[in-house]
Amino acid sequence: MTCWYGDYPWYFPYFVKSCKYNPSIDFIIVTDNTDEIPEKPENIKVIYKTLGDFKVNAGKKLGFEVVVNQPYKLCDFKPAYGFLFSEILDSYDFWGHGDIDMVYGNIRGFMTNELLEEYDIINSRVDFITGTFCLYRNIEKMNKLFMKSRDYKHVFTNDEYLSFDECNFLFHEIEMGNSILDYPDNIQSMTYLAVKGEMEGDFRVFFDHIIAQGVSDEIKWDNGLIIFKNQFECLFYDMIDYKVKCENKKAIYPIPDIFYFNIKGINKNSFFKLQYSKIIRKLNKLKA
Repeated sequence: MTCWYGDYPWYFPYFVKSCKYNPSIDFIIVTDNTDEIPEKPENIKVIYKTLGDFKVNAGKKLGFEVVVNQPYKLCDFKPAYGFLFSEILDSYDFWGHGDIDMVYGNIRGFMTNELLEEYDIINSRVDFITGTFCLYRNIEKMNKLFMKSRDYKHVFTNDEYLSFDECNFLFHEIEMGNSILDYPDNIQSMTYLAVKGEMEGDFRVFFDHIIAQGVSDEIKWDNGLIIFKNQFECLFYDMIDYKVKCENKKAIYPIPDIFYFNIKGINKNSFFKLQYSKIIRKLNKLKA
């Protein structure tokens, strides 16, 4: 599920194309945009709600008035979608929050039945919960997990984005190998709650790196698969850098069945490291 307000961006058709290749999964977009989505597959479900509607609904369910003066602030509310949109998500075993600046590969190839049975939270990075993609088991404990944070009311009534859905901006510290539990004075983010909850045995969390990021002409989407160097497959490609650095910000119609995320003049850098091949081997064992 994602909430999007305003015009759809230039890269949106690539997201739509990748959703079409995952027909067993529903992608829910809550938006005030009434424009027709070209070539929209049936599994993209568009629900029309204004930002004002979101604030009213959230206030009623949470019991206090929330502050959302700009759409980007909704990122802080992502972990609460299972609670705030319970009537929409009621029929699903899992729900997840995501973005539209991403292109999916074969989701069910990674989100296997074995993985879903074993874990209550399934994340796409090894170090912190990502707002870009995270799945939660659709049960009351997980849908209300955000309420375990002593700071959630402060977050939801603060106009600034506080990275509650991720790690309260402790990216560098965590990447350096520190535990988020080493920072008790920071806002208790979803990474804090996930790490603490698993450590205490309250639920199981899947932390592993199954995404592609960065700028590289060796990453491609090929008929529903995200492939790196023609060797490795990943869950999705995060366009956070590409959407800015791409020289030609215009979708090509019809969207081809094979396309690369290359950029003329940009060095052939890749997010992937040796750790990625280790993860692939681990995931292959889960698939077996």
